[in-house]
Amino acid sequence: MAAYEINDTVDITDVNCPITFVKAKVALDELEDGEVLKVHMNGGEPANNVPRSFKEEGHEVLELMENADGTFDLIVRKVGD
Repeated sequence: MAAYEINDTVDITDVNCPITFVKAKVALDELEDGEVLKVHMNGGEPANNVPRSFKEEGHEVLELMENADGTFDLIVRKVGD
């Protein structure tokens, strides 16, 4: 059982890089510090770039899970400035 509660979810499977991270970041920016966002995305570039970009901004990547259909779910906790 995961030790976090998901506060919001964003689906970015309908957009391509670099818009994938922009859309995910906008969703995370709407959360309070410490809240958790689930990002549903495609494999390949998004699954590589979005978690890395969140880490580079100082947020906490909790989990990256591959789904049966080849998409991924990224769980990220917002870390304040």
